[in-house]
Amino acid sequence: QAQLKESGGGLVQAGGSLTLSCAASGFTFIYYVMGWFRQAPGKDREFVAAVSMNGANAYYTDSVKGRFTISRDNDKKTVSLLLTSLKPEDTAIYYCAGGPYSGNYYFDPTKYNVWGQGTQVTVSS
Repeated sequence: QAQLKESGGGLVQAGGSLTLSCAASGFTFIYYVMGWFRQAPGKDREFVAAVSMNGANAYYTDSVKGRFTISRDNDKKTVSLLLTSLKPEDTAIYYCAGGPYSGNYYFDPTKYNVWGQGTQVTVSS
């Protein structure tokens, strides 16, 4: 059974940093684009970042460019998201997701068919 399990969320002050991790199991990790999405209270789920199958290419939504960094370790079957210079508007549940697709659909949640349960990130002002 394909599974993703996130960890690393928590409460942090504005300007602080966190690292989210996601461990994969039950599917061929190297054939999946991996992404992070987030959902704030009362808002739709939004794309945050994605990394290509071989880790060579990373994509970010404009609001996190220069502050967040996504990476993956195909040997360990993990994907990480480093969050720096955090802002209160980054507060959300962060979800790890995987999709066996090709092409530039990294921002489209319907292209991902494996999802984690989410981890809460709260940034206080």
